[in-house]
Amino acid sequence: MSSLQPVRGTHDLLPDESRRHRKVEEIAFSAARRYGFGEIMTPIFEFTDVFARTLGETSDVVTKEMYTFSDRSGESITLRPEGTAGVARAFISGGLAQSLPLKLFYRGPMFRHERPQKGRLRQFHQVGVELLGIESPLADIEVIALAWRVLSELGLASKVRLEINTLGDAESREAYRNTLVAYLSGFRASLSEDSRNRLDRNPLRILDSKDEGDRRIVENAPLMTDSLSPAAREFFTQVTDGLHALGIPFIINPKLVRGLDYYCHTAFEFTTTELGSQGTVLAGGRYDELIATMGGARTPGIGWAAGVERLSMLVGEVADEVRPISVIPMGDSMAALVVAERLRRTGRSVEMGFSGNMKKRMARASKVNARFAVILGEEEAARAAVTIRDLDASTQDEVPLAQLEDYLGRKS
Repeated sequence: MSSLQPVRGTHDLLPDESRRHRKVEEIAFSAARRYGFGEIMTPIFEFTDVFARTLGETSDVVTKEMYTFSDRSGESITLRPEGTAGVARAFISGGLAQSLPLKLFYRGPMFRHERPQKGRLRQFHQVGVELLGIESPLADIEVIALAWRVLSELGLASKVRLEINTLGDAESREAYRNTLVAYLSGFRASLSEDSRNRLDRNPLRILDSKDEGDRRIVENAPLMTDSLSPAAREFFTQVTDGLHALGIPFIINPKLVRGLDYYCHTAFEFTTTELGSQGTVLAGGRYDELIATMGGARTPGIGWAAGVERLSMLVGEVADEVRPISVIPMGDSMAALVVAERLRRTGRSVEMGFSGNMKKRMARASKVNARFAVILGEEEAARAAVTIRDLDASTQDEVPLAQLEDYLGRKS
């Protein structure tokens, strides 16, 4: 037996699992198109600076999880760990500011060197959306409504919960930063090394710390809602009123934050209790300063991303929607191949029964969930006919070859 194995944290998607992935992606894309989003495809690797700028040089993703290497030209290249940075880079490098507003959908593989666990892999897949150029809270409402529509059409509305919070505007964040630093400074000696390093540079990131000691300290930290400006409070009220108007259930989680300075106003997550401790399946927020941080003109934006693996685990088994026709040659295999190709040219899915006796070939037809079996025996061939067995009704008819498509069309 070969010793070759997939790299730790990667996973082969065999047909059954691929169907679940495809269902998640297709439902997400179908819903996004109804909301006016078009698809964008960015490269799976970028210059490292694209992610270092957007994710923050002190973030765990940048310091511990990115797959970064030097190419033959000595350039530092990184496999994309998330989708937003590539979309923002494409917006800047593609000169798309004149096309605002932009509504973009993406899907594809992402890469992070983290500890593999249930629903989390080192190569994983995401679907996501970005809405650029709209500063109004209406954009936040629409983006969240799209996320809810995707999850609902996947049959997951009863399995997830929307948690939402506000990160305020620049005035609110500055006031909160000062309040938070004053609180955390009293615990400097007890903070983890990472959090001590972040206290002066990026204190909001401490609120996301996974260290248990940090978590106990953060438990009693002041909340962002206590530092909101009147304008930020009104923005958040409009978002929550809009969700109420659309009938989208949510809870306000005042401890839901985003640690980078370009995030503002709305932050949200859809979580579940059915996948263990890692309960987030879709997360997003508003990032009005992101593109300016990357060197472009200030461009408001809001978006979300969802893990396809995690959603497909919640979706469960998915039947193949296309039921093939099984063509079974019991004589001239070449004649059967001609019939199979003839049917495929009419848009039908056809499975060829290549070998085995009739019993084994019919068992194969059942296994692939065929709708009909088209049997070509020597006697039928002499009459220029085939036997068609209706596998749902357990009936069969002999049909002239010239009438094959018409017969299948009537029966389907």
